[in-house]
Amino acid sequence: MAHLPGHIIDFHVHLFPDRLFNSIWKFFSTGYGWDVLYKLYYRDCVSYLRSHGVSSIVYSNYAHRKGIAKILNEWNHRILDEIPDLYCFAAFHPDDDDALDIALKALEHPRVLGFKLQLLVQRFYPHDERLFPMYECVIKKHKRILLHVGTGPVGNEFVGLTHFKKLMSAFPELPVIVAHMGALEYDGFIGLLDEYPNLYFDTAFTFYPRYNTHLTITPELLERYSDRIVYGSDFPNLIFPREEEIDCLLGYNLQQIFYDRVFYENGAGLIERHSG
Repeated sequence: MAHLPGHIIDFHVHLFPDRLFNSIWKFFSTGYGWDVLYKLYYRDCVSYLRSHGVSSIVYSNYAHRKGIAKILNEWNHRILDEIPDLYCFAAFHPDDDDALDIALKALEHPRVLGFKLQLLVQRFYPHDERLFPMYECVIKKHKRILLHVGTGPVGNEFVGLTHFKKLMSAFPELPVIVAHMGALEYDGFIGLLDEYPNLYFDTAFTFYPRYNTHLTITPELLERYSDRIVYGSDFPNLIFPREEEIDCLLGYNLQQIFYDRVFYENGAGLIERHSG
């Protein structure tokens, strides 16, 4: 019977300053009709996950407009100094006048693994040339991008497989984690794994059977690419219990190596590669 490893690494957690969390939860409720179950601020988020078997936590935040990235990254440095075994994908916005300087400053902290781009919210294309200096910096510094580029659960003109392919054509060596397994264009995104060895996926908000009726990822594909997937929960911004996704994955009863890799080993390897 498949089981979780003794320790879990969660590679897709959201931590924001309290006021930004309040604004995000309000938008989810009014904009999407989603009522977040876990309205926990950053210290309580960490405490909850630690009490549920999570050892290392990799969180992200993003700059929804110009002028926010520097403030968020200063906050990121403070909480990384406050909380051990916490890692971060920092904020970046190409409209900032000193965007590259802000990025370089963010990367000075050894537990900043790279940058999060949330294209649905930030409303620019992944192949926008204003991002190219940051991508070059990420490659040079041996960091990584966490990229929300899929069309699920909702989409707009800035997301989708076509745009992501343009990015990878320009930067084939770019280390990327595609969030949410590339939802909703699963097959197309997963089909890129053989071509781009630095491409990974996270599981966040993907394996909820009562919600995701569009899921086309087979157990066979999960096992084939078990070395290129990391577990992520999307905590605390969930509208279903966190455990339901874990139970769904366990219910596939895949080879134990899948669970050991996805829930711990792959994440540990990326942390070692991109921190310090």
